[in-house]
Amino acid sequence: MGDGSPEYTVDEALVAMGFGKFQILVLAYAGMGWVSEAMEMMLLSFVGPAVQSAWGLSSQQESFITSVVFAGMLVGAYSWGIVSDKHGRRKGFLITATITSGAGFLSALSPNYTSLILLRCLVGVGLGGGPVLSSWFLEFIPAPNRGTWMVVFSAFWTLGTILEASLAWFVMPTLGWRWLLGLSSLPSSLLLVFYWVAPESPRYLCLKGRTTEAINILERVARLNGTKLPSGNLVSDLKIELSEKSTLSEDARLISPTENEDTSSKEMDSSDMGGISSLSMLLSPKLVRSTLLLWVVFFGNAFSYYGLVLLTTELTNGHSKCTPDTLRSDKLQDTGYRDVFIASFAELPGLLISAATVDRLGRKLSMSAMFFLCCIFLLPLVIQQSQGLTTSLLFGARICITATFTIVYIYAPEIYPTSVRTTGVGVASAMGRIGGMICPLVAVGLVHGCHQTASILLFEIVIFLSGVCVLLFPFETKGRELSDTVSSNSNNQGQ
Repeated sequence: MGDGSPEYTVDEALVAMGFGKFQILVLAYAGMGWVSEAMEMMLLSFVGPAVQSAWGLSSQQESFITSVVFAGMLVGAYSWGIVSDKHGRRKGFLITATITSGAGFLSALSPNYTSLILLRCLVGVGLGGGPVLSSWFLEFIPAPNRGTWMVVFSAFWTLGTILEASLAWFVMPTLGWRWLLGLSSLPSSLLLVFYWVAPESPRYLCLKGRTTEAINILERVARLNGTKLPSGNLVSDLKIELSEKSTLSEDARLISPTENEDTSSKEMDSSDMGGISSLSMLLSPKLVRSTLLLWVVFFGNAFSYYGLVLLTTELTNGHSKCTPDTLRSDKLQDTGYRDVFIASFAELPGLLISAATVDRLGRKLSMSAMFFLCCIFLLPLVIQQSQGLTTSLLFGARICITATFTIVYIYAPEIYPTSVRTTGVGVASAMGRIGGMICPLVAVGLVHGCHQTASILLFEIVIFLSGVCVLLFPFETKGRELSDTVSSNSNNQGQ
């Protein structure tokens, strides 16, 4: 690179080519994966009560059907992040789509409770790869458009929740839960059908030194978008650092006390050294504060989001043993499906709020404001309210938590460099899965035990603490370019 030729990075190439037809196709593919995950998660609020009724399960066994999916996602979120950082984004979502679609379809044929639990756990392992798709899509978006288009990407989650609520409303009363499980596995199958056209991330290829392959993909982007690549040589952030710095960087001293070249190659291939090395990078002094705060926010987000989905059925279906017999009716089961369907539409204004604020107010202010507003919506539910008011308050809370969920999935990939991006988002997502796993056992269990006040107060505490953690994030990522290495990432923090 010392021949005097101009140099450009992947970010500069993407900005020069703009957002066009190529990114729309990438959005459609990644969005289908998001639809699939949303449908598989939403069906938990329908399948659990149905299977409990059909097989005479205890409330603990019903909750375990949901929790075991999150347990699988906990394993998958961590594992697939490491796989995709080491072997590429494409291989990561190929494996996850195969597991999700296969186990999802087979779970519809489960002959007994044990087999259902095992297969739903496998579905969870596959669903844990969701952050790989979001990071993959993020790496194709020009920096100035990133916030807006990541909100558009999140709209596919909302589409999935509405599709699943609609499907349950029509399928459950007539065909039953097995048909719902089978039909819900179809979107993940489409990822396999169109896998052959999905490109690898040029940012990942460039970081791994496979610049020729990266240029080929960028040329495809330029061709489809009707633009041209910048002139000169494609380089990664890492190579720019090496050409600009002859002294040992602070990042190199933190991670390895050896020579600069050795440090750089280690950082570039950190994911090749295994999961422990990647995790140590996430907990290095430059990233540890962001990482730990992000884990708390993901935990709170997942605990709250899935809790609100489950509470919508628990607090509005009228079949609770805490409800007086005179208030129960055979029509209330259909009312429960209707309320979940209505609550699903709360995600649309949540997305609109995200789109309106994420690039104007920034990630931190948008997220924290929505967390605190969610606390206000939930507060009246510490005492039992009418069904209409309960649905309305849960609708408002769902708007807020959808907005925070959307924005944290934009913020999380932005704070990590390419070398550990999917691992970082994957581990944070795994922490979220712990929240989702605990939620049905603790919070919803309290509602079953007629302790609605304690349940809502628990949600209030978790959501409020999540909002405080957002305010403590060390930097705002609005308008920042993505980084390839930890040192360039820390340099960008000061911009």
